[in-house]
Amino acid sequence: MSLPNKITSLRIFMTVLIVLILIFPFDAVGLTATKLFINESIVIDIKYFIAGALFILASLTDFLDGYIARKYNMITDLGKMLDAIADKFLVNSVLIILASQGLIHPIIPVIVVTRDTVVDIIKMIVGSKKEVVAAIKSGKFKTAFLMLGIVLTLFNNLPFELYNIKVSDVLLIIATVLSVYSGMQYYQMNKKIILS
Repeated sequence: MSLPNKITSLRIFMTVLIVLILIFPFDAVGLTATKLFINESIVIDIKYFIAGALFILASLTDFLDGYIARKYNMITDLGKMLDAIADKFLVNSVLIILASQGLIHPIIPVIVVTRDTVVDIIKMIVGSKKEVVAAIKSGKFKTAFLMLGIVLTLFNNLPFELYNIKVSDVLLIIATVLSVYSGMQYYQMNKKIILS
């Protein structure tokens, strides 16, 4: 297995760890989760900080594996597939958990996961006709806003929460709008191939 694929596999492992940290029933097994008290009004469960730090590291591996693969000409079909799976597993699983725990609105993961599914179907149809679906800027912006919004949500929107400015919510709303927009762009750009 090449180095980029090993890094991608590490991202998948880190995602499993993040998911376990976020959903593990610490109270049910007699473990008291440590709480952080900030500014006497903000109480944060330490597990979200740990998950946030791991999420940042996992997100950095997304940049690193692609950079190494391009620089050293190590791009493979397996690597592309693993990278896409790892990205969706990381972002979508955390979004679903955050929604289930009431930290974000449930419509966000519904729209993001639906858009990802539609885009994957478009890529499969286009690929079956020996064509390639190129990445688009709106999709990259969507991912960037989504990852920043998730990180801030895991860190309880700090430091902005101290000033009651909901930056994490704004970033996730922008990412959700970009999800719809980029999904429509993917369809428009490939409509002729899909319908041919």
